[in-house]
Parts: sequence; C-alpha cells; structure tokens
Amino acid sequence: MIVTLTVNPAIDRTIQVDRLAFEDRAYILSSKDTPGGRGINSSNVIHSFGGDTVAILPAGGASGARFEEFLKDCGFPVVVVRIRNKVRTNLTIMDRHGLTIKLNEPGPTLDKAEVAKLDKAVRARLDGVSWLMLCGSLPPGVPDDFYASLIAFAHHKKVQTLLDTDGEALRLGIEAHPTVVKPNQAEAERLLNTAMLTRNQYLSAAEQISRLGAESVILSLGSRGVVSAYKGEITEVVPPHTNAVSPIGAGDALAAAFLWSMGKTNDFYDSLRWGVAAGTASAALPGMRFASLEQARKVYGEVEIRRVD
Repeated sequence: MIVTLTVNPAIDRTIQVDRLAFEDRAYILSSKDTPGGRGINSSNVIHSFGGDTVAILPAGGASGARFEEFLKDCGFPVVVVRIRNKVRTNLTIMDRHGLTIKLNEPGPTLDKAEVAKLDKAVRARLDGVSWLMLCGSLPPGVPDDFYASLIAFAHHKKVQTLLDTDGEALRLGIEAHPTVVKPNQAEAERLLNTAMLTRNQYLSAAEQISRLGAESVILSLGSRGVVSAYKGEITEVVPPHTNAVSPIGAGDALAAAFLWSMGKTNDFYDSLRWGVAAGTASAALPGMRFASLEQARKVYGEVEIRRVD
C-alpha cells in the first residue's frame, strides 16, 4: 500500500491554444478541468498500474466540492480532510508545439486546527503501509516542517518515505532523512542556491543533496532523464529520444512508477528505469494525461542505466 499526501490540491485547468507568441493573440482550441496535485497524480498512476494506493488531501469551498466530484470515479480510496477555504485552481496553457506556461495559485490558508486534522489523518493511515509519498507545495498556514514531522513519524512506524516538494519544506524534509527525495532541476537549484548547466553539475548536485540527509536522491532532469545517488553510487538513467508534447505531470508519473516497481521488486535501479519510462511516455501524450502500464512498458526497454565512476 502506498499512501499519497497532497497538502495543496488543485483543479488543474489545461487550455490548448493554436500558438503562444509574445504580445500576440492566441485562439483557444480546447479547455479541460481535472483534479490535480502531485499526490493525486501519483495515486492515479499507481492505481492504473495495478498498485494499491490511498490519497489524502484537504478540500473546502465550492471548488472543493467540485474537486471531490471529479474524484468519485477515480477507483482508489480518497480521504478528504474538510477545511474552510476553497481548493485552488491552477492554469496550464500549451500550444501545439509543446510550449507551455503554468500558473499556480498559492492555495487556501489552513488554520492550526485544520493542519492538526490533516496531520492526524495521515498518521492514522500508516499502519501496515509500505510507502508514504509527501507531495507538492505547502499552502499558507502549514508550517515548513510539516513534512519533516511526518517523515520522523513514518520512521517510527517503519514506513518508507518519498519527499517531492520545494523550498524550505524540501530543505527541512531532507534533514529528517527521507528514504527518497525527488527534486526536479529547478527545485534542486533553489535548494543548493546554484545553477546547473552541465552534466558534471547534475552529478555533483545529486551527491550534495544526498549529503544533506536523504537516504537516496532522484534528481529529475526532464528529457535528460534522472541522476540518482544511492548507497554511495551516482547513476544516470537516460531515456530514449521522445518528442515531448506535454511534460507537465511527467515527474509525478516518474515518482509513482518508481514506487509501484519498488513495491513489487524492491530493486532501486530497475524501479528507476520504470519511473523514467513512465515519465517519458507521459510527456509524449497531449494535455494532462499519464501513460498506461503498456505505454510505459514500450519505453522501459529503451531506458539506459549508466553507473558513474
């Protein structure tokens, strides 16, 4: 069983336009609203691959009720913690060439009682669980050490953790020694306060993040694949060349497929191959769509593992 926590869920509005150009009009070709957030996306992928998952999230207001309606037929259990303020709406605008603009609202403010309820809901679901995924940004009112506290509790319950967030929550979470931390390039650059432009900088960044406290690191680099740090070894996981249509959400597919595979084989490197395959296959699909197991399987055999000496 994999429990996902989405502290700051969103209604993701994806708008397809004919083209994006500075100071020129674009024409809307399609618009679609879906329930989003890194944990929800990951649970969707885990479930579609045949894994067991429970998604936990806060929701409130009219948009929260609409969000819950979207999830009625998702196929996996969802635990909703009621809050007063509404769920945010995030906007993704993309054209037919793959150029994408993503605009996120900060999210609803949670008061101390609501934060406590959310914390209690997660802790109550960890008996007999293999993994806890802590996903996405923290909305206003949620303390920066929220994920770090849950990682410490998961350690006590012998539950493995995957941390996928940004900013101070990422830094404090890493110090709590998660099993896996999965920053993307921009998140890693903010964490280390440095730009990454070369292969050597990617390799060094994975090693530096590992030294901050994470047991293992999966540094997601989009179309370049992944650099990992695991048991003192640095490894590159390189996907085949693919024409990315919509890379938004590919990192969520990567994390989800990685944990799905870890639950089956507990093989870190084979699970990385599955994760990169799922992320690559998802990026090749239009809109906010995630690759099926069969679509990921077609890419899996072409993913290359390279150990770095």
